[in-house]
Amino acid sequence: MQEIEITVKGLSYSQGKSGAYALILAERGPNARKLPVVIGGAEAQSIAVALEKSIAPPRPMTHDTWQNMLDELGATVEKVLIHRLVNGVFYASIYVRNEHGAQLVFDSRPSDAVALAVRVSCSIFVLESILEQAGITEREEAIADGKEDELVDHSPSTKEPSSESVESLEQQLAEAVENEDYELAARLRDRIDKLKS
Repeated sequence: MQEIEITVKGLSYSQGKSGAYALILAERGPNARKLPVVIGGAEAQSIAVALEKSIAPPRPMTHDTWQNMLDELGATVEKVLIHRLVNGVFYASIYVRNEHGAQLVFDSRPSDAVALAVRVSCSIFVLESILEQAGITEREEAIADGKEDELVDHSPSTKEPSSESVESLEQQLAEAVENEDYELAARLRDRIDKLKS
């Protein structure tokens, strides 16, 4: 079966399930299909911290510990593969090569596999059949959200001024990191980046 390489496009709060997040994975290139995977808050926080290199937690998170253990054991993560979808539940495997060259495959939740993959910078793959079954295009996403007209940008190219100051947001970001609220920190970082662009 064909494996398609995907990347982490972002995280969003899931409207459907309380306390859950949607991990958005997507193919590379134009007209890329997106694969939304519902994950828990702790895993979303762990992925957000790994993606945002400037946020350093004061203590190692679970997936940081996994990475440290693999490093000490001389093992490398080669890839992560999302290979099954049963009743809306995704299944993944982590492919590891040990210090003797043997390949080991570990069953995993996609959220844990992705949290590890973004730390070790390994490739993430999904089977083509799963992407066909559960992937959505930008057009399908817009139609589902009732925003089909937004696919064509009718707005003028001028940016609207923002009432928020970068300094204020950076102060809030520092407080969020200090309080270990990494989900808020990631959202604040995105707003800062948007203001600076």
